[in-house]
Amino acid sequence: MNRQNALCVTMPDVEAESSTQPEAMEEEEPLFSNLDLFLFTLIAGLIIYWFMSRKKAEPIPEFKQLDQPAPSTRETSFIEKMKKTGRNIVVFYGSQTGTGEEFANRLSKDAQRYGMKGMAADPEEYDMCELSRLAEIDNSLAIFCMATYGEGDPTDNAQDFYDWLQESDGELNGVNYTVFALGNKTYEHYNAMGVYVDKRLEELGAKRVFDLGMGDDDGNLEEDFVTWREQFWPAMCEHFGVEASGEDSSIRQYELKEHNDINMNKVYTGEFGCLKSFETQKPPFDAKNPFLAPVIVNRKLNKAGNRHLMHLEVDITGSKIRYESGDHVAVYPTNDTAIVNKLGQILGVDLDTVISLNNLDEESNKKHPFPCPTTYRTALTHYLDIIHPPRTNVLYELAQYATDPKDQENMRKMASSAPEGKALYQSFVLEDNRNILAILEDLPSLRPPIDHLCELMPRLQARYYSIASSSKVHPNSIHICAVLVEYTTKTGRLTKGVATTWLKNKLVADNGHKSTVPMYIRKSQFRLPFKASNPVIMVGPGTGIAPFMGFIQERGWLKEQGKEVGETVLYFGCRHKNEDYLYQEDLEEAEKTGVITKLNVAFSRDQEQKVYVQHLLRTNKEDLWRQIHTDNAHIYICGDARNMARDVQTAFYEIAEELGGMTRTQATDYIKKLMTKGRYSQDVWS
Repeated sequence: MNRQNALCVTMPDVEAESSTQPEAMEEEEPLFSNLDLFLFTLIAGLIIYWFMSRKKAEPIPEFKQLDQPAPSTRETSFIEKMKKTGRNIVVFYGSQTGTGEEFANRLSKDAQRYGMKGMAADPEEYDMCELSRLAEIDNSLAIFCMATYGEGDPTDNAQDFYDWLQESDGELNGVNYTVFALGNKTYEHYNAMGVYVDKRLEELGAKRVFDLGMGDDDGNLEEDFVTWREQFWPAMCEHFGVEASGEDSSIRQYELKEHNDINMNKVYTGEFGCLKSFETQKPPFDAKNPFLAPVIVNRKLNKAGNRHLMHLEVDITGSKIRYESGDHVAVYPTNDTAIVNKLGQILGVDLDTVISLNNLDEESNKKHPFPCPTTYRTALTHYLDIIHPPRTNVLYELAQYATDPKDQENMRKMASSAPEGKALYQSFVLEDNRNILAILEDLPSLRPPIDHLCELMPRLQARYYSIASSSKVHPNSIHICAVLVEYTTKTGRLTKGVATTWLKNKLVADNGHKSTVPMYIRKSQFRLPFKASNPVIMVGPGTGIAPFMGFIQERGWLKEQGKEVGETVLYFGCRHKNEDYLYQEDLEEAEKTGVITKLNVAFSRDQEQKVYVQHLLRTNKEDLWRQIHTDNAHIYICGDARNMARDVQTAFYEIAEELGGMTRTQATDYIKKLMTKGRYSQDVWS
């Protein structure tokens, strides 16, 4: 997360000038001359005018939810809350995409099955300095579900907790804890946040009561979690001397309330924070208050081939939104209406019924699983993820509604950590890529109540795209480059990516109405060098070209301003020159005008032997080594983390070995030092 330093401006002391007194004064002369009286009156008048006319600084307006009561003051002491509600387990989560929060809720719910009482907690909402007081509660335990974000960073909601851990010298003696880390092995800093929290808590005197769990999203994160969880709870029962109870019972977290006679102005229709915020847009815009940006351009980028690569531009005029090259734009997609309608049909419900799901725990900060009151249709369209294959806990909870004993048995088996159950979940759900609709279609005996289904489905998350423009050149628009995700599963079903399908259908004018995209900006550390004279080496095949379109535009703008701009070298890759050479005209024009010093393009399938960007790096090794080692070039990688980013990094190792006379260990250290200095940056995904 970017942090801005407060700028303190100190005004210099102003000394009053002393007026010289006349050396002699007539006795008859009055004490004050007419001029003195005039000046005195003028100054007094000006002072009175200033006091009377000055305005108090206008406070920033607080936009409250329309027709809703003001929110009550939240309890910031999780210790007092635990004491008040008789809880002994608190599960903190650091979550960027919702998975860490989901795991925390599952563990909190589990506690009841094991004779304990838990609560899930967002560390951003509580005073984490109180962690040392946890020992005041008998048989207490703190569980941390910590995701790693970006280059080994904490998630946004765990940033303050991370800062506190780094700065704290407090004692956590008597505090029991365990950590489950969520990460992805394809990234450089795999599970860095979870590993750090686990180590740091121990350093501060807390007692680790169960080993650190390592979840890998590149493999099977759900399986990693289930395996860890099924070993964790028996160990806790033994540690605290309690016995498991009611393990087979389903525990509902929310109760359904149907609204038969409600003012529809009080019903959420897709907003995330304030009711009616999409009708009356007020800055600042963020994750809870996205800006509805009109789509002004939506064009296909590739000339041929069976894929659909697209370029969109959204208008941010008047929004006060600011962005920099390298930032991400977050967009909130909606689910396919055809899938939503099918769910309604298969479950036999009126999707336009207005409902609220109210938390049974009145002390919980989370009153509803999504904005309520709303309709089932709105919840399934805007708020719930119905496309991703459901996790094992969803299958476990829904199993009770299957009337066929075999279906019920298989669903419960898939939720276990038994090898047979894991294999069944892997094949039936993950490999066959069955979403909740496909599972309902293939298990006709399973017809759960829709309110329980809605309670269990995870939230539909925002999608992040590297911005493909520079605000110096395009201050009032944001550009997006994306590829449509579409494939057929093993069961013969056509699966479409939620966000890319939604973006593809965002026509500039739809039946006379402008299409809009709910969006906000997420700041990034992926930045051009402070000194424009530093060379930049950009490696971005496919849609990894996106942030570099912004970089190139900005370097061109700097040249126009008369700035000294260093070498600007691009390595781009695609399949075929005549099919998917993205932004070909723009890139060739930039090279022609000298904005791009050297344009290197790898067409992987235009010849018998495949050629990728890493091959071109090795071909240009002498120039690269000079730029990096002598000229202080900054290196930027954008695109696929699993293969491309690793192969490119290996190519840089090899260049350092060959031209720098280093061993592999020395070359690895050399590149890592560049990363530490901010001269080797990655914006990658898997």
